[in-house]
Amino acid sequence: MRVVLVTGAGPSFSSGLDRTLLADEHSVLGALARGSAQRAEDAIADYQAGFGWLAQPRLVSIAAVQGHAVGAGFQLALACDLRVVAADAQFSMAEPRFGLVPDLGGTKRLVDLVGYAKAAHICLAGARMDADEALRAGLAATVVPADQLLDAAEAMVAAVLALPRDAVVETKALLRAAGDRTQSAQEAAERAAQYRRLRDLAGLLDER
Repeated sequence: MRVVLVTGAGPSFSSGLDRTLLADEHSVLGALARGSAQRAEDAIADYQAGFGWLAQPRLVSIAAVQGHAVGAGFQLALACDLRVVAADAQFSMAEPRFGLVPDLGGTKRLVDLVGYAKAAHICLAGARMDADEALRAGLAATVVPADQLLDAAEAMVAAVLALPRDAVVETKALLRAAGDRTQSAQEAAERAAQYRRLRDLAGLLDER
């Protein structure tokens, strides 16, 4: 089982973009603004794929979030399977304040996690979410003192690694797909996954 631990250096997980880069034609943002629509969409699709990489079933991604998680940083935390959050954490989807939109898959992930009304409050009214609110909303798995963040994240990594790899892979795949399936379709997927697990545990998975 692979576990990816995503952390930030310094006092913040990620403090977001610098809008002044739009005026610099040589910056990433400036080049996107001055290029064709297709070029911009292709580049953004590449960035989205990078964030989406964290969703693949063969790994579990854990974000250890301290300080500010703003804009793309917030979306990076949302892309992870689990979030261990320091008590000083502040989440903000700042893109609309700068005349932009969240474009790294964060709009769906945020709605899936906290619901439309809360997501709209965060994105459309510029509301910040602190650590305790993130825990209540289901965004944070746990909140710990800032000086215990990495220890708590590493303990979660150990807890994931202690479980049988293939069971974790199958369960993550089920959880990730659940929101887009009906109850009956999800139950069918569970049945198929459980049969594979039973066959594997009985040493029969490779038999035809």
